[in-house]
Amino acid sequence: MSGNNSLSGSSEASFGLWRNARIATFAAGATGMGVIEDGAVAVRDGRIAYVGPQDALPPEFAGWPATDCGGRWMTPALIDCHTHLVFGGDRAMEFEMRLQGATYEEIARAGGGIVSTVSATRALSVEELVAASLPRLDTLLSEGVATVEIKSGYGLDIETELNMLRAARRLGDIRPVRVVTSYLAAHATPAEYKGRNGDYIEEVVLPGLEKAHAEGLVDAVDGFCEGIAFSVTEMRLVFDRALALGLPMKLHAEQLSDLGGAKMAASYGALSADHLEYLDAEGARIMAEAGTVAVLLPGAFYTLREKQAPPVAALRAAGTRIALSTDCNPGTSPLTSLLLTLNMGATLFGLTVEECLAGATREAARALGLLGETGTLEAGKSADFALWDIERPAELVYRIGFNPLHARIFKGKIVSA
Repeated sequence: MSGNNSLSGSSEASFGLWRNARIATFAAGATGMGVIEDGAVAVRDGRIAYVGPQDALPPEFAGWPATDCGGRWMTPALIDCHTHLVFGGDRAMEFEMRLQGATYEEIARAGGGIVSTVSATRALSVEELVAASLPRLDTLLSEGVATVEIKSGYGLDIETELNMLRAARRLGDIRPVRVVTSYLAAHATPAEYKGRNGDYIEEVVLPGLEKAHAEGLVDAVDGFCEGIAFSVTEMRLVFDRALALGLPMKLHAEQLSDLGGAKMAASYGALSADHLEYLDAEGARIMAEAGTVAVLLPGAFYTLREKQAPPVAALRAAGTRIALSTDCNPGTSPLTSLLLTLNMGATLFGLTVEECLAGATREAARALGLLGETGTLEAGKSADFALWDIERPAELVYRIGFNPLHARIFKGKIVSA
């Protein structure tokens, strides 16, 4: 291999050098985005061996097969840290009904809402779930995403919950992407358990979790703590079992009201609490002290036409880490663009460019417990990065409906260009 290859060259080597790049490392402790104006990245066996100024490149890397980045911007590959990507059917009909003035109750009586998605998901095999989910995943990957969290939660019976997680694992096998799974059987109570949350947890959620863990299908445990879902007390039962199994936790909390779910999650050392429109200042402080990341989901806020935005000022004041994600799901956030999510985070929630980009890289990795592996460009980490045809990083947040991705690199190899 020659010493100065086109952009397709280094994907074939177990080691290589990426030179002539403007790099936003987002490294912990760096000033701002950790920008290196004339930078280079050396990759060995899928991991970063060096990142820094090109003129300070150690001699040991100088002769490695090189890829000229042409002065393009390089960032860590993007991370979508909260999705419900695997599901059956769609909810376009109820979207149309809402636009025509139908109420939630009317939509539910017509067979819509989560019941519709549960029925459609239960009807599909693992292979069919994979086929239904691939277009959504591929759309995310086309925007520079290299890590995706995928939840269960539309089966609400043991076997379908497991099938959703099996499908998620399969997606990670057939595409060059890191898939992280979350067990979310405590998402809603199915019709057959209506009014019997406790029975549902004891007979479905907990035994399903044991089976998912035994099969190696679950990386974290999630739940929906809300008046229309599960109480703090009920979620403690699930978290206690997760703790006993050695699994990290995360929680949908404070989306519609303040039940104290985020504080409870933080008390368990949860990786994240997500949504948080009704979080109070004390909750933000407790999350910061526990290291629990606030995952903000502007797609759901937008789709539901919410009026109360998450308390960004309180999160900043407390020092709570902030991540952004699509919340891709069929009902309240049918969003498969993380780039659009960045714009929404800025426009709807008032986040800065740096907060948005860190929220989809470093802080998203933190929200998944993966900061030691990915999310920043630092020596020792997985070589997951993206090259962009932009003049400044702000373009990734500023533009709407525009994808300037030049190449996506996963574990040191070009996987799309």
